[in-house]
Amino acid sequence: MDKVRPLMPLRVRTVWISDVHLGFRGCSADMLLDFLHCTECETLYLVGDIIDVWNMKRGLYWPQAHNNVIRTILGKAKHGTRVVFVPGNHDELFRDHIDIRFGNVEIVEQAIHETRDGRQLLVVHGDEFDSVVTCHPWLARLGNHAYDWLLASNRWLNIARRRFGMGYWSLAGFLKRKVKNAVNYISGFEEAVARDARRRGVDGVVCGHIHHAEVRDIDGIAYHNCGDWVESNTALVERFDGSIELLRWSDKRAEYGADVPQPAAAFRKTG
Repeated sequence: MDKVRPLMPLRVRTVWISDVHLGFRGCSADMLLDFLHCTECETLYLVGDIIDVWNMKRGLYWPQAHNNVIRTILGKAKHGTRVVFVPGNHDELFRDHIDIRFGNVEIVEQAIHETRDGRQLLVVHGDEFDSVVTCHPWLARLGNHAYDWLLASNRWLNIARRRFGMGYWSLAGFLKRKVKNAVNYISGFEEAVARDARRRGVDGVVCGHIHHAEVRDIDGIAYHNCGDWVESNTALVERFDGSIELLRWSDKRAEYGADVPQPAAAFRKTG
């Protein structure tokens, strides 16, 4: 029996995505295309690390699905969606083109978004709050290579698990949750971002960078992290009443008739 698709797509006021890492083998481009095709919004924010220039400098990897993501985003921009690109550290070369338009896409250093219910949210990638990236860029790149090795190991681990009928398990995610330094890093990052938002007098912040999707209150500041499209496949959406929701597309896709087979998650990348 053919699956019955809903008549209406996911219609929201605003969408935020970050850390897509096009040009990296672990990018979930098919899943992101799935999400973009099922979603209609007034404004789409690209919150940094959309293209992984760091990884591409080590060797070009650009399959058709990655090209399709770019074409789909540009198509939305052409047909009425406001698209705002806030470059991150992996696509920092676009920071040389701040305040210009590229194919109807606005490139900005940061943005202030006003929700339907009147709240002001600072939109930044977040790498400026990462002391490792800010003060020691060579160390950040070394860490990037280490994560690539971890992600490759994670892939083979899960191939073995599937052969034994076991489900997917993220080694990288486990380490982030359990290793004390990683937990402290995430907490410290979130608090630093919230402090800056409070200093600027805004109600909250939307960011990415650390690949840890989260929506929570930090001493009166609404903190939102988009997550990533390497493993968690998450996005933030603003409903038409101004409320903001974190969507895990792996869980939500069936509700909107998405029929692209879910790829086996095998990678996780950070920074």
